[in-house]
Amino acid sequence: MRSEGLDQLRRVGEYARMKRTTISLPDDLAAALEREARRRHLPVSQVAREAIEAKLGWDDEDRYAALIGMFDSSVIELPGGMPLSEYIDTDEFKKEWADAIERDAFNRDS
Repeated sequence: MRSEGLDQLRRVGEYARMKRTTISLPDDLAAALEREARRRHLPVSQVAREAIEAKLGWDDEDRYAALIGMFDSSVIELPGGMPLSEYIDTDEFKKEWADAIERDAFNRDS
């Protein structure tokens, strides 16, 4: 039961970072997608995301691999000269991050 709760929290976090888009499907493909979603007891959108990820060969490791080496922590100026690895554990960073996610999720500029 506990892992199900953690999975649900992870999905909520993923939804906060998603961009809504609309696609057009032929009737037979849309029906197949809906049948698969019913069979697996999942939302159609999740089944569609998984199918797109599989087609693109994009798994969780690939998703985050693009971020490796993106930042040079030696040039990022942090409060008090704190290393980035320590700053991300502070309450200040967590609040800034939560605020940024909320702004992004609700299309707020500030």
